[in-house]
Amino acid sequence: MPGTNDIAEALLRRSNRLGADPRNTNYAGGNTSAKGLDRDPVTGSDVELMWVKGSGGDLGTLKESGLAVLRVDRLRALADVYPGVEREDEMVAAFDYCLHGKGGAAPSIDTAMHGLVDAAHVDHLHPDSGIALACAADGEKLTAECFGDAVVWVPWRRPGFQLGLDISAIKTAHPEAIGCILGGHGITAWGATSEECEANSLRIIRTAEAFLAERGRPEPFGAVLPGYEALPEADRRARAAALAPHLRAIASADKPQVGHFNDSEVVLDFAARAEHPRLAALGTSCPDHFLRTKVRPLVLDLPATAPIEDAIARLKELHAEYRAEYAAYYQRHADADSPAMRGADPAIILIPGVGMFSYGKDKQTARVAGEFYVNAINVMRGAESVSTYSPIEESEKFRIEYWALEEAKLARMPKPKALAARVALVTGAGSGIGKAIAHRLVAEGACVVIADLDAENAAAVAEELGGPDKAVSVAVDVTDEAQIAAAFDAAVLAFGGVDLVVNNAGISISKPLLETSAKDWDLQHDIMARGSFLVSREAARVLIAQGLGGDIVYIASKNSVFAGPNNIAYSATKADQAHQVRLLAAELGEHQIRVNGVNPDGVVRGSGIFAGGWGAQRAATYGIEENKLGEFYAQRTILKREVLPEHVANAVFALTGGELTHTTGLHIPVDAGVAAAFLR
Repeated sequence: MPGTNDIAEALLRRSNRLGADPRNTNYAGGNTSAKGLDRDPVTGSDVELMWVKGSGGDLGTLKESGLAVLRVDRLRALADVYPGVEREDEMVAAFDYCLHGKGGAAPSIDTAMHGLVDAAHVDHLHPDSGIALACAADGEKLTAECFGDAVVWVPWRRPGFQLGLDISAIKTAHPEAIGCILGGHGITAWGATSEECEANSLRIIRTAEAFLAERGRPEPFGAVLPGYEALPEADRRARAAALAPHLRAIASADKPQVGHFNDSEVVLDFAARAEHPRLAALGTSCPDHFLRTKVRPLVLDLPATAPIEDAIARLKELHAEYRAEYAAYYQRHADADSPAMRGADPAIILIPGVGMFSYGKDKQTARVAGEFYVNAINVMRGAESVSTYSPIEESEKFRIEYWALEEAKLARMPKPKALAARVALVTGAGSGIGKAIAHRLVAEGACVVIADLDAENAAAVAEELGGPDKAVSVAVDVTDEAQIAAAFDAAVLAFGGVDLVVNNAGISISKPLLETSAKDWDLQHDIMARGSFLVSREAARVLIAQGLGGDIVYIASKNSVFAGPNNIAYSATKADQAHQVRLLAAELGEHQIRVNGVNPDGVVRGSGIFAGGWGAQRAATYGIEENKLGEFYAQRTILKREVLPEHVANAVFALTGGELTHTTGLHIPVDAGVAAAFLR
């Protein structure tokens, strides 16, 4: 008999293999289990246990901490006290009384499916091919044609204890069966060994794939609609970037959302076909799908070549209709015990010829929502190729979406961080102060675009911050209008929009007046004064279109108010930046865009400017060794403390983290106290 660790390890390996292939199941979809004997530490006798994927998590990355461990005898004894389908939700709380020891992860709603079925190993998965049969109008007939007696049809039933009893009874009545197709839902397979169970799961999935390929008619979504074909890549991405702020305004009317753009062939083809309006209106079916995508998407009903102004105007009309229809959907099915209506904005927006934007509370949630809609497209294609796509009834969708257990799950989610669902673009973020700011913003929940002249540095910072679900990099010269526009396009395509912009890019050349050339002057003004203006102008375009307010922060300097020696060009351009803060605060306030600044003292350690020669120049000015410069700056302050990049990052967060909601036009000194730079 395999040991306890062997059973759990084999289950994890099987789960990871199945979850690694998107043909088998979607992200975070499905669950697996294994049963075996272990020694009861209280009685000393053997006890049958079940290890099963707990609530949440993903099969492809499942670890032992994600498994719930329950006693099979107690789990099956629940059938004797089961109060019936109208009260089956009560059984989830009862699972806690079946846990073995500390029990591991919280048991999911599908625990009964695994525990009540008389098989040592059970897989429940959501493959596109299986759901295509499950959502076909004549799915039961097609299942029999596809599998014969090997796989049994189970009519739609909401996940829960009764579904577990149903599948258990079906397995007993059909000893020749290796699994079942769950109407409107997915598949379940079983086996005496882990290897047999996995083989049976894959047999069902691959057999369904082959059946659809062989029996399916070509072009199940109909002919291509004239004018709805995919635009050339450069054109569609430019149009997507132009629409993105307006789409984010739509998706965020109730609550700010992060976006994800997908212009894959499967999305573009679906949105170009004649049947896409009908199918999109029917909505998704599998519970895992519509819990993340909402019951249906918002679909722009204009050709890809329509004027952009017309597209924006029509999207606003469609959004109003969508919200009204969603409210009506809620009213049709809600009762006195239903949770309050959640946001009425779409999670999926389809733009023919351009692609799909999906939305969520963070980038990963938005990306996964889009992946689920791709799954839904695949399901619709399969079902339409051999039959007619027929999702579960709207009332059943409502029961799932507003399930008390789902509401309780949402209530257990940790409180969002201060900058959750906010997107920041930081210039000069490849090193020094900008890098520190990017780190702080990500730590507080923001998604960040690392914009820097040095593409390699920018990419490295984005990677260390967690990669594309947290940060992306763009190479940008802030003196170049086209590159700045391209950087904002990249930002809105990566995250749906921009909320917070930090003008940090800078350079410094320290020289006396008579040694300062026009080239020195122009270079510093081009990068900091002109560059900040150009970045802020492009930021304002996005922020105003979104209608969500926002923040622009300038990293200026104490030199904007302090007349230091041999520093005419740098200090003058910092004074320019400082006044831009006041001017833009006054101009952009009507759009709820706050503009503030930070005035650091010289930041020596970790600074790209100081490492690039500025440190040596300033040390020479003060007649000290360069490695003593930080100490020198600290000693001339009131607090006698050196200013570091993270201190500047702290000030940026203080201005943008949600506490200073009524503050604009302000400069915060971060200089450890330089009396000559006190603001007046």
